[in-house]
Amino acid sequence: MKPMPFQKICNNMIGVLKRLKPVLDDVMDHQIPSDVNLCKECEELDTRVNEARDFIERWSPKMSKIHSVLHGGTLLIKLQSTSLDICHMIVRSLQSPPSASVLANLQHYIQELQCLKKEIAMVYIEEALRNQRDHIEPCKEHLKEIIELLKLTSNQELFKESIAVEKERLNTEANKMIADIEEINEIVNLVRSLRDYVMKTDCPVVKSGLSIPPYFLCPLSLELMLDPVIVASGQTYERQSIQKWLDHGLTVCPKTRQRLIHTNLIPNYTVKAMIATWCEENNVKLSGNSEHNKSACITSPSDNLLPQDLTHDCCVGSLSSSNSISRSSFQTENAFEKNKDDNSFRLSGEYNGCQSGAAEKCEQQSPNTHSRSESFSSSISSTDCALALSKDASGISNRHQNVKVLSGEITNICPSPGNKQSGISPPSFAKPFLNPGSNVRLLDNGNNQHNNNNSPSRFNSHSVFNSTSDELTSSSHVIRLIEDLHSQSVETQTTAAEELRLLTKHNQENRIIVGKCGAAMPLLSLLYSDMKVTQEHAVTALLNLSINEENKALIMEAGAIEPLIHVLKTGNDSAKENSAAALFSLSVIENNKARIGRSGAVKALVDLLASGTLRGKKDAATALFNLSIFHENKARIVQAGAVKFLVQLMDHAGGMVDKAVALLSNLSTIPEGRLEIARERGIPLLVEVVESGSQRGKENAASILLQLCLHSSKFCNLVLQEGAVPPLVALSISGTPRAKEKAQQLLSHFRNQREVAASGKGKS
Repeated sequence: MKPMPFQKICNNMIGVLKRLKPVLDDVMDHQIPSDVNLCKECEELDTRVNEARDFIERWSPKMSKIHSVLHGGTLLIKLQSTSLDICHMIVRSLQSPPSASVLANLQHYIQELQCLKKEIAMVYIEEALRNQRDHIEPCKEHLKEIIELLKLTSNQELFKESIAVEKERLNTEANKMIADIEEINEIVNLVRSLRDYVMKTDCPVVKSGLSIPPYFLCPLSLELMLDPVIVASGQTYERQSIQKWLDHGLTVCPKTRQRLIHTNLIPNYTVKAMIATWCEENNVKLSGNSEHNKSACITSPSDNLLPQDLTHDCCVGSLSSSNSISRSSFQTENAFEKNKDDNSFRLSGEYNGCQSGAAEKCEQQSPNTHSRSESFSSSISSTDCALALSKDASGISNRHQNVKVLSGEITNICPSPGNKQSGISPPSFAKPFLNPGSNVRLLDNGNNQHNNNNSPSRFNSHSVFNSTSDELTSSSHVIRLIEDLHSQSVETQTTAAEELRLLTKHNQENRIIVGKCGAAMPLLSLLYSDMKVTQEHAVTALLNLSINEENKALIMEAGAIEPLIHVLKTGNDSAKENSAAALFSLSVIENNKARIGRSGAVKALVDLLASGTLRGKKDAATALFNLSIFHENKARIVQAGAVKFLVQLMDHAGGMVDKAVALLSNLSTIPEGRLEIARERGIPLLVEVVESGSQRGKENAASILLQLCLHSSKFCNLVLQEGAVPPLVALSISGTPRAKEKAQQLLSHFRNQREVAASGKGKS
């Protein structure tokens, strides 16, 4: 049996040191003068030996195999290098010619060290990590080699590796080992790539050759889900697997990497029903009736297969067609309506910042066609598993159009007065609660039947709801849309997100209904979608929902900040704009200002302020202004580099003077803000605003100049050198009451400064 890569590395470490000892013993009899460099190398060797010893002593089989190989391999390389340096120094330091045997031993040892090669598993791991850093998909052959060399060939071993890496990531963060955090995060992503590779190339099959659809497999354990549950991120996992994950103290979603705001597990009866339907259609039986089955016995009446007949084989080609989703004719005509009042704070509903002369550009931001191939198991999310996308993968025939799920019923948690539920108090994060014991219809009047090509039926989303976006919806219809948000079909998800967006665009009652039915969490989950149009519809729907005060609280409770930051970093222009607007809307609540400010959203908003579209810059400035009302956020905004870009935006041509000056006015109340305004040469532009800006702009510009002058005589001199007195005199006569007050205070301060200077000269 071949030793594991980590064992080989440890054996090599021991071998290096064992062979070094007799070499050092041989030269002890020869006079070697004291040498500073040799002493340093010996101290270095002592350090390396201690590091290697500590690493080997701390190692346990529960640790990550990948991290162990990388760390151990790195220590071995350092040990090898230091030993070589010592040997070369010894050869140069020998005063008298050494005996032939001593010299032979030294040369032999040097040759052995030089021939010591890097462990092959480490080579493949490093290459895969380099590809990740360069945003290149890791080579499949390298992934295969890593799996085989590290004995990660079983689902259980991969599962253990996932847990081990995540625990080491938590330990690294807890110990604040900054240098190691980046490497651990890269290994986390590599393990995810390994799981995806296994999912795509090693699909479980029944002996008869029938493949289990990958979207029925748990993304964590890669095994058929017998008791699927939904976690806080909206993703679905096998209960036993995700519970084991949580029991290890891991509180991030294995798929999305979102931090789980709670550890409640919600039964996903819809996915469970879909699996049962697939098994029934294909004469495959699951053993046991318990909802908490620990193992599956997949059998076929034709050959009475035993549990061990569930084997692994390459996925059949029929799945390849189902794994390729072609999105056609996603028309979003209403999605790009502009708001006539371009300076509004968007509290009346969504808009996309299409200026009158930029309609063509805005249309280009949401292309009409897009295709994407992905692993369904890696994208399965909450309460609905998509109807199968190929005949081989699903087996759902037309004669089962009215499949009924005996295990649960979707209960309306937003009931009418005559339809109140009793005895059920669902958690706030799962409004569509599934009640065991009743029926739920999965297919409605054949609307979800497959077409002749066994692919999901496609339709123009705009044609379905362009006439209903302002009409009052029903809670049952909203719940169906929320189920579609959890579909495995990207097209279905996009269509549902778009309809929710349109339903909530203008109608306040619809916003209340959609919010109470629990749309926030699945919409937030879609913010991590790789499909930009899906991400855009989801974030805009959340923006519309956030207009309602109760929905603000629901969205924040669902963990909105990090997903919105993700959109600010990765979304298309329209999605970034609406994400910034959503953060502004949420920050209206006072407590949210602090939470958003501490989250890292400020930096993402400043980046949008720097490089976004004009609409994006306006939304970013508006959100930052609202955040700056909370005092602690002012320093964060300054530190994120906002002042530089705000000064640049004080340009009449851009139409952002008032927004920029308003935010600078708040930032000028702290020393860091004043220093940055002066450093970025904002004073000349502020004087210009006082002279020729709008009434509001003049008012805020005067306020900033007053802050600068009151706190620094140097800044005061710079303001005077820019010729601020004439426009301030004019403002003190004809400005708004607040502008007059600020201008008069400034002019009075100038007089006082002159009098102090004059009296000083007189005394001298």
